[in-house]
Amino acid sequence: MLQSPFTVVLIIPTGIGASIGGYAGDALPVAKAFSQVCDRLITHPNVLNGAQMYWNLPNALYVEGYGLDRFAAGEWGLQPVRQNRIGLLLDRAIEPELRLRHIQAADAARATLGLDLTDYILTDAPLGVELRSASSGASWGTLNNPGSLLRAAEKLIQEGGAEAIAVVARFPEETDSAALENYRHGSGIDALAGAEAVISHLIVRNFRIPCAHAPALSPLPVDPQVSPRAAAEELGYTFLPCVLVGLSRAPQFIAQPHTKNPTQIWADEVDAIVFPADACGGSAMLSLGKARAIAVEDNQTAMRVPPEPLGIKALRVPSYLEALGVLIAYRGGINPDALRPDSVRLRCLS
Repeated sequence: MLQSPFTVVLIIPTGIGASIGGYAGDALPVAKAFSQVCDRLITHPNVLNGAQMYWNLPNALYVEGYGLDRFAAGEWGLQPVRQNRIGLLLDRAIEPELRLRHIQAADAARATLGLDLTDYILTDAPLGVELRSASSGASWGTLNNPGSLLRAAEKLIQEGGAEAIAVVARFPEETDSAALENYRHGSGIDALAGAEAVISHLIVRNFRIPCAHAPALSPLPVDPQVSPRAAAEELGYTFLPCVLVGLSRAPQFIAQPHTKNPTQIWADEVDAIVFPADACGGSAMLSLGKARAIAVEDNQTAMRVPPEPLGIKALRVPSYLEALGVLIAYRGGINPDALRPDSVRLRCLS
């Protein structure tokens, strides 16, 4: 009997200051390594986006966070695609020169990467992004005009034939803030991430279509002390390239069918889920109860929610390096405890 594809979900929640994955693309090496030991890697934009840095992982599925939650709950399936037609949605608040930079980035993706894009659209009103931070240190945000976002997305879908949507919203400038300086120097929390999640969640929830976001910001002054983990965001005028690459092959979301198609992927096919050990409060992690859970201890976050109080039976490992070894054991049908020098005796349940 043929074995089903070994399927792993890698989650690093956005906007919570993860030691790995709290910056633009710094979790991408983890995803690249995991992709070598599984048949299918399901992860989300926070893991794969690196501003102008990106890496095409043929067996990785780029799934927006809200869609990942619905997938984990068994409500939506994932349909892999060869290529999506991407609609570009630009916030009317973006200044003309900065808007042109983003349009040129999209044209470059068409000309040099062969991506399929529709004509772009401007929102009928500024989106009005506002940034917030929780007492825990996590970031979040709001939109003053969510209706403008949804109207533009609907037009891209109905008139432009978009199968995925890349959003670029004008974000507030915080060039003098201590939080931004800390972030650039490798010790802070991404202040933009929470608001970005709000934007993509709105579109995915309303239209069940892949979506990801790139913020529009003025280039920052050169700083020789910028951390290597933050350096991907210092390279130019736009963070759009990685979003377009990710969306080009993002799986489509499908409702629960009467009979399952073998090309589709459903939550009950997930073999393992890997997440930071103190960031276990997310919907996807709570829903994927049948998958083997691996909690990585050295990826510390501001969330401070361990798996045990939530009833999640997770195997704790010190690092992603050890998580890789555990995944290899699972794929081979080997109990990881058999690779340790001490074995626990069997206990009688009666």
